[in-house]
Amino acid sequence: MSGRKAAMILLGGVLSVLAGSLLAQPDFGFMPDGGRQTLLRLARSSAIDLEEIARGIGTEEEWKAIVAAADPDLSSDAVETLASYLAVNMPAQIDTPAAAGIEELAAALPLDGKELAIENCQFCHSFFTGYLAHDRDTEGWRSVFKAPFHKELPMTEKERETFARYSAINMPIPYEKVPEDLRF
Repeated sequence: MSGRKAAMILLGGVLSVLAGSLLAQPDFGFMPDGGRQTLLRLARSSAIDLEEIARGIGTEEEWKAIVAAADPDLSSDAVETLASYLAVNMPAQIDTPAAAGIEELAAALPLDGKELAIENCQFCHSFFTGYLAHDRDTEGWRSVFKAPFHKELPMTEKERETFARYSAINMPIPYEKVPEDLRF
């Protein structure tokens, strides 16, 4: 084997290892669901009609009653998280064909609090010290967006409210439940 060919093989191996590590995404399964996955699970089990939910209007208390009735085994935090997501985001403005399946309909719904946190909170500062370890009420999380560097985040008012409510219910996450590579 020529030196050039060996160097090319070595370079290819190094690049594939680097690409794999760069493309690897952390697993955020340790974080409580933000609403959309719970909705999808409930729709798959026929506990709710996702299309009806997407068109619905209700207060947080009304949504809590609907969610709790759909799955009595949900934790109180899961019920509260989903109810707050629904109160802020429903009825949803979705552009899916009438014959769309459950998966497509769920994908067309607005991002939930968990998804918004993952999308916006880990690129400028540590996800753990900048987000996961904070204990704030809803107003405290809303106030995060008053900082100049957070004002610039490309989030709508509904997204900011969804994020604030999710975070108030589900943060902080105990240190030992956060994967080591996300702790600092």
